[in-house]
Amino acid sequence: MIEKKQVVQKEEKAVIVGVITKDQTERQVQEFLDELVFLAETAGATTLKRFTQKLSHPDRATFVGKGKLEEIHQYIASRDVSLVIFDDELTGSQIANIEKVLKVKTIDRSDLILDIFARRARTAQAKVQVELAQYQYILPRLRGMWSHLERQGGGIGSRGPGETEIETDRRIVKDKIALLRKRLAEIDKQSLTQRKERGEFIRVALVGYTNVGKSTIMNMLSKSEVFAENKLFATLDTTTRKVVFEQTPFLLSDTVGFIRKLPHHLVESFKSTLDEVRESDILLHVVDISHPQYEEQIEVVNRTLQELKAFDKPTIMVFNKMDLYEANTFDKWLEEDVKKDILQSLKQNWDTKTHGNTVFIAALERRNVEELRKTIMDKVAQLYRERYPYKTEFFY
Repeated sequence: MIEKKQVVQKEEKAVIVGVITKDQTERQVQEFLDELVFLAETAGATTLKRFTQKLSHPDRATFVGKGKLEEIHQYIASRDVSLVIFDDELTGSQIANIEKVLKVKTIDRSDLILDIFARRARTAQAKVQVELAQYQYILPRLRGMWSHLERQGGGIGSRGPGETEIETDRRIVKDKIALLRKRLAEIDKQSLTQRKERGEFIRVALVGYTNVGKSTIMNMLSKSEVFAENKLFATLDTTTRKVVFEQTPFLLSDTVGFIRKLPHHLVESFKSTLDEVRESDILLHVVDISHPQYEEQIEVVNRTLQELKAFDKPTIMVFNKMDLYEANTFDKWLEEDVKKDILQSLKQNWDTKTHGNTVFIAALERRNVEELRKTIMDKVAQLYRERYPYKTEFFY
């Protein structure tokens, strides 16, 4: 039986590989690879070089062409590289074929994300969700993995291990998936009971791309200590706190961040955690406005919310890291009036797009926090008046 192990060891040296197809530009691929470098760093690896190749479609056997694969092989052969990471999903046979040439461990973006999730899972629910996603990832790749094990071990000969062993493993994995789904359903039932016991409180959920500052804002608003750091997927488990603004209580939840090319089976496994998003009354969509592709990140989050059927909820766009945005945008010779005009234009643009539901803050500097509190408070109070009018006299 194939064991699920951490695929990235601390301080491993890696190279990353991306393919430029007709569906995406070279600039987009470089942005994806920038993110892949950050993912590798989060997992503990150091990226030495990135390789790209223009292809009409990926090679069925090795994803990249033979010439590019040989170029990668020559590079890693003269350096202490032990890991190759592809930006797109590979099949089991592709992984086996690539490893046969490169002679080093080869993984794809999905495997890397699963590895990070496995490291960061703390609660029983998160651990079961990650394990389920790992087995769902393994299942369609079993045949390729068997070929890989055969080649590494030697002694079996050129023939595969036989249909019987593969089918046995496939049955074991399917049984394990069924068991994990059953266990997850039991945990979900307990979580649903806990959510029902929270009573008639307005629920506010923090959503957004990974590493935009949701946990920092959670700490700031709820005065609690939620784990936050400058790495991807710092938060896996949903954290909910009761917050009181001006005698009006509501529940605030921090959720797992979204990312481009998030493995589908991972989204499926974490849908129960994301129930907090589906069942919330108000969304705080946090955006890292200092990121060069922040608008694309907004689109990724919106698509994921649509998939979760939570896109139509009242939403406040919280543009965070304004301090970094200004540092990146303005040089020291720019006149103050020009800076004010640029910021005013930015705010007017997004106010128009969101019908005035925007707040621009710098959470670490605690800049504009009072405006954020007031905006949340107004939305929460409005919903209390609409849904629980008999409570408004008590609250206000």
